Amino acid sequence: MATTIIDELRWRGLVYDKTDGVDELVAQRKITLYNGFDPTADSLHIGNLVPLMQLARWQRYGHTPIALAGGGTGMIGDPSGRSTERNLMTLEAIDANVEQIKVQLASILDFEVKSNPARVINNADWLRRLMLTDFLRDTGKHFTVNYMLAKDSVKSRMEREDSGISYTEFTYMLLQAYDFLHLFEHENCQLQAGGSDQWGNITAGVELIRRARGQKAHALVYPLLLRADGSKFGKTAEGDSVWLSPARTSPYRFYQYWFNTDDADVGMYLRYFTWLTQAEMAELEQLTAAQPERREAQRRLAREVTRMIHGETGLARAEAATQALFGGDISGLDAADIEDIFAEVPSSAVTRAALSDGGVAVVDLLVGSGLATSKADARRKIQGGGIYLNNQRVADAAAAATADDAIDGRFLVLRQGRRQYCLVRVRF
Repeated sequence: MATTIIDELRWRGLVYDKTDGVDELVAQRKITLYNGFDPTADSLHIGNLVPLMQLARWQRYGHTPIALAGGGTGMIGDPSGRSTERNLMTLEAIDANVEQIKVQLASILDFEVKSNPARVINNADWLRRLMLTDFLRDTGKHFTVNYMLAKDSVKSRMEREDSGISYTEFTYMLLQAYDFLHLFEHENCQLQAGGSDQWGNITAGVELIRRARGQKAHALVYPLLLRADGSKFGKTAEGDSVWLSPARTSPYRFYQYWFNTDDADVGMYLRYFTWLTQAEMAELEQLTAAQPERREAQRRLAREVTRMIHGETGLARAEAATQALFGGDISGLDAADIEDIFAEVPSSAVTRAALSDGGVAVVDLLVGSGLATSKADARRKIQGGGIYLNNQRVADAAAAATADDAIDGRFLVLRQGRRQYCLVRVRF
């Protein structure tokens, strides 16, 4: 059983590197630590869950987490892990994104607990007021250009003849180092955490605190997450990011992303993104190895993470939407759910006027959708019990669909057999 947060992170495979003395520090007392995030969008994505979930673990062990919003550093852009320069954002866009992200953090961190509540702090509060000459004199003098060029985030960009790195992004690590110094002095923050690609930036802060104040601070980084096949975590097959905001990624698609996790990755994801214990993990991993077709580990992963981000209501809708694909009840789903679930199935169209004027024969809908080659073929399929309208079996070959059958007045769902669907769009 894990006795300290470092033990907990270690068994979960989450300690990639750390400064000497971290184990002894957390064994002796509770500390304040932080992890930063840049507000480049109005939502976090699931890649942000790696460090944020770990902040939550620190909090459960009694430590005080700070989520540092990059309202100041976001004006510059972190070059780490990028091959090209970021597009600069307006102050208004950055501030609006910070406010949106604050709401999402409440699903991960506890801001209400009395002993060690999480905090969101915006580095715009000090970086936007910083005088250039003061910054160069008090911070820049502690770093040589050689030291900065040796960092991977800079070196990798310098080696690219097609892009290089601007002076603006070159100085990013100094701003992040200054953040650590500010939080060290004003919030008694002794450790900065982040992904392994942030090691250079984080240790620059450790170095600044040592040189400028003669004191010891610490760094700890987590592994960068890749799928077993080497592809990037957090992207769909189409290359789209998986967002925490339901407006960007619906709870159904969010759930599906986790449920479709490869067997080779699901154990790691469960350790990274859920609160399951070692015993629960061992049981699920054994079940997956023995009966992978049941996908119990994937289902548990999808349920745990979807519940954490979207709540019980979001989880229930996601599971209802998932069941709709297997012939489940769709009466509780709205038009947005239907369009999301069946976005990739063939579609046809019918007018609302036709539905309202006595209805449209199901056999005509089947022919129009391509699920039947003729009216005679459609009748045979209905009589054989293999045709469904809105996942309800059509028993009468003379049945008609009316405006009352249209979900939110916009869609009819036709199904042949178990999984052959067509979405009928209602046109006005």
